[in-house]
Amino acid sequence: MTVLKTSLRNFLAHKGRMALSAIAVLLSVAFVCGTLVFTDTMNTTFDKLFQVTSSDVTVSAKGASDTGETTSDTGKPPVLPAAAVGRIERAPGVKSAEGTVFSTSVTVVDGDKEKLSPTSGAPTIVGNWNANDARTMKITTGAAPHGAGQIMVDADTAKKHHLKLGDDIGVITAVGTHHARVSGIATFTVTNPGAAIFYLDTKTAQQALVGTTGVFTNVNVTADQGVTDARLKRDVSTTLGTGYKVQTAKEVADANQQDVKSFLDVMRYAMLGFAGIAFLVGIFLIINTFSMLVAQRTREIGLMRAIGSSRRQVNRSVLIEALLLGVVGSVLGVGAGVGIAVGLMKLMGQIGMHLSTDDLTVAWTTPVAGVVLGVVVTVLAAYLPARRAGKISPMAALRDAGAPADARAGVIRAVIGLVLTGAGAAGLAAAAASDHATTGSAWLGLGIVLTLIGFVVIGPLLASGVVRVLGAIVLRVFGPVGRMAERNALRNPRRTGATGAALMIGLALVACLSVVGSSMVASATDQLDKTVGADFIVQSDNGSVITPQAVDALKSTPGLERVTEYKILPVTMTTPDGKVSKNESLNAADPSYAEDLRTKTVQGDLADAYGADSMSVFAGFAKDHGIKLGSKVGVAFKDGRTAELTVRAITSDEVVVDKGAMYVSIATAKKYVPADKMPLDLLFFATAKEGQQDAAYKALKASLHDYPQYTVRDQTDYKQALKDQIGQLLNLIYGLLALAIIVAVLGVVNTLALSVVERTREIGLMRAIGLSRRQLRRMIRLESVVIALFGALLGLGLGMGWGATAQKLLALQGLKVLDIPWPTIITVFIASAFVGLFAALIPAFRAGRMNVLSAIATE
Repeated sequence: MTVLKTSLRNFLAHKGRMALSAIAVLLSVAFVCGTLVFTDTMNTTFDKLFQVTSSDVTVSAKGASDTGETTSDTGKPPVLPAAAVGRIERAPGVKSAEGTVFSTSVTVVDGDKEKLSPTSGAPTIVGNWNANDARTMKITTGAAPHGAGQIMVDADTAKKHHLKLGDDIGVITAVGTHHARVSGIATFTVTNPGAAIFYLDTKTAQQALVGTTGVFTNVNVTADQGVTDARLKRDVSTTLGTGYKVQTAKEVADANQQDVKSFLDVMRYAMLGFAGIAFLVGIFLIINTFSMLVAQRTREIGLMRAIGSSRRQVNRSVLIEALLLGVVGSVLGVGAGVGIAVGLMKLMGQIGMHLSTDDLTVAWTTPVAGVVLGVVVTVLAAYLPARRAGKISPMAALRDAGAPADARAGVIRAVIGLVLTGAGAAGLAAAAASDHATTGSAWLGLGIVLTLIGFVVIGPLLASGVVRVLGAIVLRVFGPVGRMAERNALRNPRRTGATGAALMIGLALVACLSVVGSSMVASATDQLDKTVGADFIVQSDNGSVITPQAVDALKSTPGLERVTEYKILPVTMTTPDGKVSKNESLNAADPSYAEDLRTKTVQGDLADAYGADSMSVFAGFAKDHGIKLGSKVGVAFKDGRTAELTVRAITSDEVVVDKGAMYVSIATAKKYVPADKMPLDLLFFATAKEGQQDAAYKALKASLHDYPQYTVRDQTDYKQALKDQIGQLLNLIYGLLALAIIVAVLGVVNTLALSVVERTREIGLMRAIGLSRRQLRRMIRLESVVIALFGALLGLGLGMGWGATAQKLLALQGLKVLDIPWPTIITVFIASAFVGLFAALIPAFRAGRMNVLSAIATE
């Protein structure tokens, strides 16, 4: 009980000094709990949505996917005949059956040809208004569509794009463009996950989406009273026979949820990973806090030992303080985590995915996990300082505060750090020299972990050298104040090393990802320059196929020398080794594609692969199946006949564009695939006549003005799009890493604040002999800057080493250009100095306000 009372008294006496460590625990726990609550809420939202929107049994065409995405490579959804509805209604146990038709391979535009698609990545759905949709939506304005000239839109899309009754809407599909005016607006009665939904009447939907009436994509079946979904499925399947896909509500919901689960799992583990990084950084803050508190209480602890306290009691006293810190920080973190989850839900609402707080899900495991994690991490972080406190002898009561450093322990630590760093460097070297990405990735991961731990362990040794160098460059210009700041940073290398290490971790990851992202962009740009011979690329940004009408418009564009069509054909291959490879694909293109994409070959000439009954394979496939030039490959085209094609070229695996593609000419494909089953073009390549690039670019955009679903890009546009995609991903990652950097900044603040308290008497003496308040504040700010720059230098250097090694592995995938983003690196380094200045504001202000006589009198 005495130990507990002592711990409580010490904790309350130093609550101000504990506050920043508590904030670090709070932020880390909040991020973990916020992630868990947010993803659990997303799961709850989609579970409710899929349960409500699924009929008892759903019947669809055999080619439809489990998740309801029914678009095929022809741009039209697989359908079943309307007569199937009547057959289903006659099946035992069926109360009602309703045919529906919908497609997600659509682009919807307003009267100004501006896209009405969601920006969140959610689908655009066009279908017929039916009883199943009426269960989840309520018409709040206007009326349901009747006749070809009417369309209804969901309320969220109408609000976002300022649509009102009577506005013109264009529905663009593989069939063509259908125009209608808004007849009604329907509001979701459940949470809208962000999709844009448009409704036509049944006959119009069939004509606009499929090109013919008398067909449906799905049939929603409702069971009679007392009939289970499983029994209904069995009876409907028996009635229909083969050729149909029959699923219960649970099967449809599970398939949809699996799709969502994959996305949510990636989000959850990524965010928890960043929370783990924040926890790691927080560990350094907690270790520093307790180390400094123990050092400041050396005389006090020595007196306790002198009057009978055992080592174990002193150790327990410090650990109980850590336990209290962990509990307080974790409990507050759980509450903040729920707030973060609500904030994330509001943020998702801004980008179109509307989540209701009514579905907020806080599982009992979430607060338990947060508190346990926060407490365990805090107590473990405080163990070393607590152990050090237990070793303080009673004789320490007779000495000045501050235990002397253990020189032997410092040497052992330096040796261990050097060994770990050397082992990590060897791992990175092995990764860089690896010929296989899998093996290299394992070595890279090992190298990153060992070098990170090595740099943390060796931090005090590095601090002694690096701070001197930084001091000579940055601090000496400030005269005596700068020299005092340097000496203060060098006074306790262990503390400086731990503080710098906290900042080092976040910046190392920033530097590594910057190098990887920049190298990917530079490599892809280099590949485009070397391989792409076409001037323009035309494609849909959502992967939709190009309609025949758009093809005609594109081919009639003036100023073009050649236009190349490009299709993807699903096939099954029988190779010379007798193996059957299912789910393969052939890239069918015009012979001019050999000029549009100068793909490197290891054998043969790619132009020959576009001859009659000829093809190419890539080197890896050829090696796996014993294929050589002249080998015969059996190719069974989906919805077509089987051909025996001759391999005329083997392409290199060391490419970025069309990596792993196998080519055939469109003429050969047409020989074996009926015209009505031939996939539509996925993209087009176009080359302008000599000297007419600018005019052709404008002409192409004008030709496709009525087809806003397609984008025309020249090589500059394509490179910029690639750069923007990678840049957006990196910005997201940097945003998540900001949490770790914030915790690291708190560490610098805490170190300086405790350091000021530790040096109270010293500060008073310096003020007494003439040091001004302004000089004192400048000294503390400069000390903070040099610590921040020390952490930045280590982090950026380490991160660039990781990034350069990762690029060596990317080179195995064809991304061979190493590009160091020096502007980013330099900006981060300079920004670190400002971080140091910011972190020193409060400690410097407090130091400047000290009463000189009171400070001198401090023991």
